[in-house]
Amino acid sequence: MAADVDKTTPEDGSKISPQNAHRGPVSGSWISKGLWTLLLVGAVPLLAFGIKYYQDAQFLKRHEESVRTLGAEGLFLFSSLDTDHDLYLSPEEFKPIAEKLTGITPPVDFEEEVTHDPNGETLTLEAKMQPLLLDSMTKSKDGFLGVSHSSLSGLRSWKSPAVPSSSFSASQFRAFLPPKNKVEVGDTWWVIPSELNIFTGYLPNNRYHPPSPKGKEVLIHSLLSMFHPRPFIKSRFAPQGTVACIRASNDFYYDIVFRIHAEFQLNDVPDFPFWFTPGQFAGNIILSKDASHVRHFHLYVPNDRSLNVDMEWLYGASESSNMEVDIGYLPQLELQSTGPSTPSIIMDEEGNIIDSRDGGSEPIQFVFEDIHWISELSRQEAARRLDVTFYPFKRVSYLPFSEAFEREIINMYSPVLALLNQSFISSWSLVRELENMQADEQNNALSEKARLHLEKYNFPVEMMVALPNGTIVHHINANFFLDQTAMKPEEEGAAFSFSGGFEDPSTSTYISFLKEGLEKAKEYQAQ
Repeated sequence: MAADVDKTTPEDGSKISPQNAHRGPVSGSWISKGLWTLLLVGAVPLLAFGIKYYQDAQFLKRHEESVRTLGAEGLFLFSSLDTDHDLYLSPEEFKPIAEKLTGITPPVDFEEEVTHDPNGETLTLEAKMQPLLLDSMTKSKDGFLGVSHSSLSGLRSWKSPAVPSSSFSASQFRAFLPPKNKVEVGDTWWVIPSELNIFTGYLPNNRYHPPSPKGKEVLIHSLLSMFHPRPFIKSRFAPQGTVACIRASNDFYYDIVFRIHAEFQLNDVPDFPFWFTPGQFAGNIILSKDASHVRHFHLYVPNDRSLNVDMEWLYGASESSNMEVDIGYLPQLELQSTGPSTPSIIMDEEGNIIDSRDGGSEPIQFVFEDIHWISELSRQEAARRLDVTFYPFKRVSYLPFSEAFEREIINMYSPVLALLNQSFISSWSLVRELENMQADEQNNALSEKARLHLEKYNFPVEMMVALPNGTIVHHINANFFLDQTAMKPEEEGAAFSFSGGFEDPSTSTYISFLKEGLEKAKEYQAQ
């Protein structure tokens, strides 16, 4: 624009010559200048709108061409690789297909701060698995509710660990060491932070290949890959990631407990995605504070509940296709160290090798001292702190169903916590457990309470407010609750607002649900 404007002002105040008239107004008039500036300012959004309109049109054109070329199912598979949704595959996005076709997986870089000592100690882990009990799935049978043999093919064929045994350098487990500001027993921290919350939604379902891990994700990915080749170390739904807690400490060692929320993709092309999501991966590691030595490592899916795995699968060629959901029981999925980490060579004080371990020799024999902790927590308390870090509402004690009707109410703090602890006893239970209680002829009172709760239950989760005698006075389905909290404050029918300051929509909706339950309970008390 500047090149088309004559910036020279005639000193004698003469008029603009016809030769310069086409160049627009010169700077001799402030009115002309103001108008010219206004026109320039007005042109910017118009130009941006034009570019955006052109880009959208081109994207729509490419999308239509893609559907014609690949078909709906082909485009679905293409989209599972197109992580930035620009309808082009970059080399990084094409990488999973290249690895599948060539059979070559490039090495993954570890954190820069982790230096690998070729003479450092090595830890051997063994993977053990008992496959999911198919009869434990609550409602899915072949040919029912969108369930086909191909839908469950990945699940049915997964009967043993992908890697039964593997060796790791002790230094790799540095990923579990606490940050500098978390060195006291009981401290918790995020090893892999959660990137999802109620406002960010969830990650897409139409994916087959996990993204390349980075930093501390590399170790977790390597560990879970011993079970199955396609672990997603960040689950699609919040909370995701990995949290750790110092359970015990002395001058040389930490005992660190951890909890991982991750999942596996069991199906591959051409079958539609099948997500296998354990309730959690739990475990602990005893390692030296410089990560040169690992005394013990254990990672497992807890199996102390009657159901411990969530499963979801698509049966349509789009992200918006229907999903089938079920739950089941996995008897065993665990990694266990075969013993403490050991060096491959032993040197004397002068640096001379006095013993070594190679493929054909006997293992070096070591004697390890007993560990005496200076400070420690119980495993139950450490697990509770992990639980609260993932779920802050767990600061309220959740009791077994059979105990919930026998406890007295105590007082506590914070809006939701105070309301819960002042007026409620909190509990949760699986449907199968309630069905077992209902069938218990030895405890008629508990059987009746279970029956009353089952009468009001609707899939998948029902929140209920009950009187001490088991009568349900108020209830809401989790899907409806999530729909309410997902609505924007300005939308009609929204159950919360941001007036008077920011308020978490799920908190506001939950408080309203609890208060309504208390009001309905008064009607029964008045009778």
